[in-house]
Amino acid sequence: MKQILVVDDDQHIGNLLEEALAAEGYGVRRAYSGTEAAMSLEKEKPDLVLLDLMLPGLSGEDLLPKFAGIPVIVVSAKVGIDDKVKLLLGGAVDYVTKPFVLRELLARVAVQLRRALVADGAVLSAGALRLDVDAHALTVDGVPVRLTKTEYAILKLLLQNPGRAISKSAMLDRISLDTPDCTDASLKQHVSNLRRKLREAGGQDCIEAVWGIGFRLSTE
Repeated sequence: MKQILVVDDDQHIGNLLEEALAAEGYGVRRAYSGTEAAMSLEKEKPDLVLLDLMLPGLSGEDLLPKFAGIPVIVVSAKVGIDDKVKLLLGGAVDYVTKPFVLRELLARVAVQLRRALVADGAVLSAGALRLDVDAHALTVDGVPVRLTKTEYAILKLLLQNPGRAISKSAMLDRISLDTPDCTDASLKQHVSNLRRKLREAGGQDCIEAVWGIGFRLSTE
């Protein structure tokens, strides 16, 4: 059963979402503040997050980097284009404005969970890149490429989130699950080494630096 974390301090909206999601066969966890959501994440990783922005304690904007690698749909009353663009570039996979149409929101949840199911497969691929997660093995156009543990963790995260800009802090948080060897000071060098290896193997330079945010795997 897919587990969805609903982060919203509005009890009425939370109850509505919990009832609708449960009726679709999802498991639902609730958090009523940013701090509670962060604590919930430490205990168990959800499959998807529905995230309000205006929360007690940590704001939704503060929480978003902590959910790197987990699909996050922002559900907010903020309607400004700048707000939407900032959150989408910052790692959210979708943005739904309150008041929302419940059927549409449920459809967006289903779409993101399908995408995550594909991304969590034993083989991650993009263009000429093919990463066998079980074997920790990368090939570029069929040519094996040796990666360090840290380079593997970085590429795995990028392949799991194609086209999404991942902040440096979020990247460090997520790859720490695979390796303790990357720090804020060394991240740029690890990415540079990875890009060089991909180019030398004949692959395109598909890892893009996103100014002021972090890095993204190009889907072009």
